[in-house]
Amino acid sequence: MMLNFLKRLVYLATTKVEPLLPSQLQFTLFIKTYFPWVVKHPRMIPAIERFAKGYIHSSTIRKLELKRGLKVPPFLIISITSQCNLHCVGCYAAATGTVCEGAAQRALDIGQWRGIIQQAKDLGIFGFIIAGGEPFLKKDLLKLSEEFQDRIFLIFTNGTALNDQKFTQLKKLHNTVVIVSIEGNQEMTNARRGAGVHRKVLSTIQNLNDLDILNGISVTITRKNFQYWMNEKNIDDLIAKGVHLGFLLEYIPVDNGTDLMLTDRERKEFRKQVLYYRETKQILLIHSPGDEELMGGCVSAGRGFAHITPSGDLTPCPVSNVATHNLTQSSLRQGLLSPLFKAIREQEHLLETEGTPCALFAHPEEVAALAQTYRAHRTGGATWYS
Repeated sequence: MMLNFLKRLVYLATTKVEPLLPSQLQFTLFIKTYFPWVVKHPRMIPAIERFAKGYIHSSTIRKLELKRGLKVPPFLIISITSQCNLHCVGCYAAATGTVCEGAAQRALDIGQWRGIIQQAKDLGIFGFIIAGGEPFLKKDLLKLSEEFQDRIFLIFTNGTALNDQKFTQLKKLHNTVVIVSIEGNQEMTNARRGAGVHRKVLSTIQNLNDLDILNGISVTITRKNFQYWMNEKNIDDLIAKGVHLGFLLEYIPVDNGTDLMLTDRERKEFRKQVLYYRETKQILLIHSPGDEELMGGCVSAGRGFAHITPSGDLTPCPVSNVATHNLTQSSLRQGLLSPLFKAIREQEHLLETEGTPCALFAHPEEVAALAQTYRAHRTGGATWYS
C-alpha cells in the first residue's frame, strides 16, 4: 500500500498540467509539505490517494475542455462571506466592496456555494481557496470540505474566529489547510489588525499544530515588515512553531496610496531572499507576484484562477471589482467563457506587473476600457476601475 502511494505521489508531484504554480513549486509543495506530514501521520495516506486520483482526473477534464475552447483554471478563489470581525488597514476586500453591509445582504448561502463547487468540480477545478471577509463566520462552512473530499480547500483566516467546535471538525478533515494571516511580530500585526490579534493568531497556530491540522500562514508584505521576513531567524522561529507553508503576498495599494508598496530595489532584494529560503529551509513559501513572473505574468482571469464574490459575481481576481456574469443567473461554464476574461488573457501586456505587485493595478485605464467594451458591472466599492 505504501509503495503504491509513493508511486502516486511522485507521479502527481512531477506531472505538469497547467498548475497555478510552476511545476518545480508543485514538486516542492509535496516534498516539503505534504510528504513529511503524511510520513508523520499515516492516517493521511487514504486522503492523499484521493487527492492523487482527483488531481489527475481534474487535469484530464481541463485538457478536454481546453480543446473545446474553454479555459478552466485549476483553482477557484471564493470570497465566501462579506462579514469580518476585524478592520485591517489597507484591506483590499473592503476597498473592492467584498466586505460591506450591502454585500452581506446579497450573500449566497451554503447550498448555493455547494452547487457552484459541484459545477467547478465537473469542469476540472481541483482546489478551492476560501477567503472573505472572515470565512469562519460563515455558518456551515466546513460542510463544503466534508462533501468534496477529493478536492483540496485552503481557508484563509484572520485566526480570531475559530472555536473548539471548529477545531474538532477540522481535525476530522484531511482535505483542508488553514492559512492564518499574520504581519510579523506583535507590534506589526496589532498595528494593522488590531490590539490583541497577534496573541490570538499564535494561539490558533498552536492549537492547529497540537491537533495535527495542516496549516500555514499568509503575510501581506509591505515596506514596514519586509525586513522582518528577510531575517532568517524569524523564518526559523516560524518553522519551530510547526509552520511549513507560507504565502507572501506583496501589498497592493487598492486605495492608490503607494507608501506601503515595495520599491523595485526592495522587491528584488526580497525575491532573492525568498529563493534562498526555498533552497535552505523546510518551508514552502509561495510569493506573489514573484512566482507569477515564472508563469509568464498574471494568472487571473482563468489562467490560474478566477474569483467569486460573496454575492456570486465572477471576477478576474479578488482585487478586481468588474464582472460580466453572476452565478445566480448563469452557470460557471458561461462565466468562464466571458469575453472579458478572454481579452485579459490574450492582451499579454495586461499580464505584466510593470514594477507593481499586481498586473491589473498597473493597467487601470485599459482594464476600465475593457470593462466598458464588454458591459461589465461593478461589484461594489471604490477601486482603480471607477
